[in-house]
Amino acid sequence: MDVTLLGTGAPAGLPRPDCSCAACATALGPDARAATAALVDGALLLDLTPGAAFAAARAGHSLGGVRQVLLSHPHNGPAVEVPAGLPQPGRVPDGRELALLTGHRVRALAMDAGGTGYAVTGPDGQRLLYLPPGGAPAGPQEAAEPYDMVLLDVVGRPDALARLRAAGWAGPTTDVLAVHLDHDVPPGAELRRRLAAAGARAVPDGTTLVVGAYEEVPDVPRRTLVLGGARSGKSVEAERRLEAFPDVLYVATGGTRGGDAEWASRVAAHRERRPGSWRTAETTDLVPVLAQDGPPVLIDCLSLWLTDVMDAVGAWDDAEWAGGGEKALRERVRELTSALRSTRRTVVAVSNEVGSGIVPATASGRRYRDELGRLNAAFADECEHLVLVVAGQALVLRG
Repeated sequence: MDVTLLGTGAPAGLPRPDCSCAACATALGPDARAATAALVDGALLLDLTPGAAFAAARAGHSLGGVRQVLLSHPHNGPAVEVPAGLPQPGRVPDGRELALLTGHRVRALAMDAGGTGYAVTGPDGQRLLYLPPGGAPAGPQEAAEPYDMVLLDVVGRPDALARLRAAGWAGPTTDVLAVHLDHDVPPGAELRRRLAAAGARAVPDGTTLVVGAYEEVPDVPRRTLVLGGARSGKSVEAERRLEAFPDVLYVATGGTRGGDAEWASRVAAHRERRPGSWRTAETTDLVPVLAQDGPPVLIDCLSLWLTDVMDAVGAWDDAEWAGGGEKALRERVRELTSALRSTRRTVVAVSNEVGSGIVPATASGRRYRDELGRLNAAFADECEHLVLVVAGQALVLRG
């Protein structure tokens, strides 16, 4: 079974008409995308979009053999003309299955945000899942064999991919293709980077894919360190890297700080941003967390972990520091990096980059700055991916 993507963009296309944002301004050439539509084996068309016949011709195909046209979502623009000879488009009721004379079977799936998803099984038994823009399967899903290929709105609904993984619908060998791409992410390298972190990829309009054929699915990095200054967007970047995975353990190292209203407001903002399926553990005891098998873990952040450890070893007192505190801190850092090296979990950690600012006026401040720099360097040595976030933009230093 093969699939030709006649378009891979959002319903309005990319660039959007009359939009002057930076993403739309740079969505040129191969980064320009028509509204998403998929032609399956030349016989089944998923979503009819303006210019579908011309898009098919440019890709070396014809719509003359199409026997069924299915819509996944309402078209909120001018009426789309149905090319001559093409069947009238329609939608399959949720839960119903449609059998085509070509040997394809199509089952309609209920979505949580309107629209219809389609599970397509080809004559050769290969399985394709196509989801509408902004949609994810509704309700609890039964465990199932992974689909060979999934087409969905990875950028707009990363939690949809997390649900598919949790239900077993998307596995390590599933080819995850991002479609319905809009102007939320700058096209080109930044889009590819974000999708790769989620184990997904995007292809240009007109690409023909063979369902079930081996593809180099992006390897999700097992260990990532995200650095940045205050309010740089480093926590958002770290959280975004795990949005497409289920059952993430969020390890908050900052504690509760009872009575501090400003700190409580920061914690609340972080919690509201995180997916509801994530679990939270408030602890600075990171070694046991890394030693356990389990789902991906997000540590936010190492700088607060260091503050707690320096408190414990008496690092703020010169006599205690010289009398064993420094040695104790080095041992704690060594234990942490050793646990990171041997962990079987996917880890994303956040830390502050403070060495580029003003030199602290106090000896204790300079000591903390120096030790955080050493910790960041030691932790980074054990990570496949290293990212520096500046003004909300992620600069890849490694990986």
